[in-house]
Amino acid sequence: MKKETLALHAGYKKDSHKTMAVPIYQTTAYEFRDVEHAGNLFALKELGNIYTRLNNPTTDVFEQRLAAIEGGVAGVATASGMSAITFSILNLVEAGGNIIASSQLYGGTVTLFTHTLKRLGIEVRFFDVEKPEEIENLIDNRTGAIFFESLSNPSIAVADIEAIAKIGEKHGIITIVDNTVATPILCNPIEFGADIVVHSASKYITGQGLAIGGILVEREEVNSKLKTNIRYPQFNLPDESYHGLVYADVVDELPIFSLRVRIALLRDMGATLSPFNSWLYIQGVETLSLRMKQHSETALKVAQFLESRDEVLKVNYPKLESFNNFEISKKYLKDGGSGLLSFEVSSFEKAKKIVDAVSIFSLVANIGDSKSIITHPASTTHQQLSKSELENAGVSEGLIRLSIGLENSEDLIEDLKTALDI
Repeated sequence: MKKETLALHAGYKKDSHKTMAVPIYQTTAYEFRDVEHAGNLFALKELGNIYTRLNNPTTDVFEQRLAAIEGGVAGVATASGMSAITFSILNLVEAGGNIIASSQLYGGTVTLFTHTLKRLGIEVRFFDVEKPEEIENLIDNRTGAIFFESLSNPSIAVADIEAIAKIGEKHGIITIVDNTVATPILCNPIEFGADIVVHSASKYITGQGLAIGGILVEREEVNSKLKTNIRYPQFNLPDESYHGLVYADVVDELPIFSLRVRIALLRDMGATLSPFNSWLYIQGVETLSLRMKQHSETALKVAQFLESRDEVLKVNYPKLESFNNFEISKKYLKDGGSGLLSFEVSSFEKAKKIVDAVSIFSLVANIGDSKSIITHPASTTHQQLSKSELENAGVSEGLIRLSIGLENSEDLIEDLKTALDI
């Protein structure tokens, strides 16, 4: 089935009531048939619902649906996009290990990598996403993951996913791609060899800024990549918390990356997505293909307008022919460039005047809403970064980020024109 059909049907088998809409199973716990059944569930001898911290029928539909659209074999939903990123790393890397990450990342991801992971004993080594050849020199025998964004926020760099995935494959290292901005409608990193895809579902997936949540999706081939791989002893040695379970022993039955996230990390850290938020995301997924088409069409018109203005020094949008990675964007973003773009003006003060002068755009620290958003990253989402980190992330003091919504393109252009004319 095609993505549009999967977005409406994948993962949901109607119950006895034959409801067209997926029900909200707003419950914390589930009744077991008997003591043996309960014991089998806790011992992983049977699969089923135990407690909503681990799994939930509504969330299960969302997980299956996103995994299907991404071309993956399994998904695990989490309480936020940041928890999805955190779990994807902690599932692979322990104290003393390291990951290799693109320097062009969302500011919250940078602070996670440079501060919190550092305190946990995990080193992060950065590379320029437009120069994947830099990765080779950063790899050692303690490298557990390569992390990057398919379409970076807010610098709008397009990663050569296939090139990076080949490096990961060569060295037996799991590659993790944040696909939040592109969404599975415009880009499927798994198709190009990426192992794990993560999303902040709070953005385009919900589409209206209604709920915080995240999800990670696993490629089918990850099982064989983890099994007997000396980089990942946690999958190949007994897990004493499950009476000596060896995850690699069940590769013929279950996707073990997702299994370990669910029964170890969700169990112990509890960053669980609520059933109601899962239900909201299911509604968003149903219209995602239509929205991404409109976001992309309007964003291109706005980008072309900004490029025509003398006071705009540079416009970053992957579907502009002037975009420095235009050929790469044609390969990975065939059906649109998403709704995110950024542009640079001469100074912090000029950027501040523009941001304060718009009327339709809202000054908000979010993206992917149906309503258009304007942000000055250097003073908000990337404020915690040092000057060198800002430079590496492609964030100048005069950079303005726009998340183009579903309003009429002429109205948005007129709003920006008025602000630029001040």
